[in-house]
Amino acid sequence: MNIMIASDIHGSAKYCRELMSAFEREKPDRILLLGDLLYHGPRNSLPGDYDTKETAAMLNGIRGRVMCVRGNCDAEVDQLMLDFPIMAEYCLLYVKGRVIFATHGHVFNTQTPPALSEGDILLHGHTHIPAWEGFGRGSIYVNPGSVSIPKKDSRHSYMMLNDEGFIWKDLSGEEYHSLAL
Repeated sequence: MNIMIASDIHGSAKYCRELMSAFEREKPDRILLLGDLLYHGPRNSLPGDYDTKETAAMLNGIRGRVMCVRGNCDAEVDQLMLDFPIMAEYCLLYVKGRVIFATHGHVFNTQTPPALSEGDILLHGHTHIPAWEGFGRGSIYVNPGSVSIPKKDSRHSYMMLNDEGFIWKDLSGEEYHSLAL
């Protein structure tokens, strides 16, 4: 298993191109997108090279390998531009006997978590800040950060999930953190 995880592209063709280069370099089995794909959102400045049509075309080019959840900036009109489903609130992955609850983060997060068992993982984007920390009763929260609009001096980033655990990387592929499962 080798899954690329990315969040918060927000319509940036520039950073989506960099993500697609990383996708080609990493050769994952699948990519899991944690929402906010096309629209920049009213609280964000326009990201670099804002072009929702080009961003949609790039993502549609890998449609057979995409899993996705809906972000707070994703709407039915975005779904009309994309050739893969984006409107699910969450998806579940099972890795080494653990549940990974993947969502955007605006509904389910560490303040309003889903029902998790000890050792399960809450995976979400939304904050634009990479994270790896324990919370609740023995659960783990992880966040890949943002592809296009990183916050709190974080990098334009994504994560890889493989049989050993999570690896955080910037868009050039430089690893800056890992977490074993």
